[in-house]
Amino acid sequence: MKTVVTGANGFLGSWLVQRLLQEGHSVKALVRKNSDLSELSNSNPDFVYGDVTDLNSLVSAFEGADIVYHLAGVIAYRKSDRELMDKVNVEGTKNVISALSTVSRPKLLHLSSVVAIGSSTTPVVLSEESPYTIGHLNLGYFETKRIAEQLVIQAAQNKKIDAVCVNPSTIYGFGDAKKSSRKNQLKVARGELKFFTSGGVNVVAVEDVIDGIQLAVQKGRPGQRYILASENLTIQKLFETIAVAAGVAAPQIKLPNFILHTLGALDTALRPLGLGSGVSSETAHTATMFHWFDSKKAQIELGFKPRPSYIAIENSVRWMKDHNLLK
Repeated sequence: MKTVVTGANGFLGSWLVQRLLQEGHSVKALVRKNSDLSELSNSNPDFVYGDVTDLNSLVSAFEGADIVYHLAGVIAYRKSDRELMDKVNVEGTKNVISALSTVSRPKLLHLSSVVAIGSSTTPVVLSEESPYTIGHLNLGYFETKRIAEQLVIQAAQNKKIDAVCVNPSTIYGFGDAKKSSRKNQLKVARGELKFFTSGGVNVVAVEDVIDGIQLAVQKGRPGQRYILASENLTIQKLFETIAVAAGVAAPQIKLPNFILHTLGALDTALRPLGLGSGVSSETAHTATMFHWFDSKKAQIELGFKPRPSYIAIENSVRWMKDHNLLK
């Protein structure tokens, strides 16, 4: 198969490129000219320079492809980053759809996220059919991923493109500690973090997400979305599992929600002055909600079989140890 991967130089993108090459596919890795390609240092795809915000570059890259894997996106939790997320996550996905419509109509695998499904202030497990109930919070990453996914599903249902979406939960595994979103987890593994927040998260192994992506391409119904998730954990349990794997004491103090939201409000007020608390209002909401999900649809329709979450967490910590990040 001739494949194209947007966001190929990211954590998940590099895993996907490696899998596609191992399976004997031809792989074009769409990257920007100033991209950091270190994640792909052990792979040998055909590099194509372009950007999801540049429609012409996508048309050129997609020509002749059988499958396009759209992984490119921006993850951020500050209102100041909303414009960039709108440009990349939403407008970039519009460009992907437009480019697909003008070339030889390759199949699209759209990497969405569980944030497009939502979250809850109570320990509720969400599925693909759950209503989105947090629109009033106007969280930039959640909203832009949700809109992008809706664009893809609508285009697929209108027979404009052949597309399927996957919604991974929080991805752990070898190399994830390099992600900026793993700063607190790294502190936990070093025994430096003393606090944990309320709320919860679902942790899935990176290898299982790659399996789920390929299963969705093979078996997914056009215009459908599939949650790729494993076990639902409280933040306290997540941090305890990291600490045990690292051989350090787990955080013992629960940080009250009102403190996080106060820090978030201060950050919003002071950031224009060049100051801030380090905790944005969007981070405060995200850290105190339950991001719990059910992957039964993917298990039944695709044959998705996620491993226990602790294995993914242990692999993450093992990578930290192997790369001397815990000293």
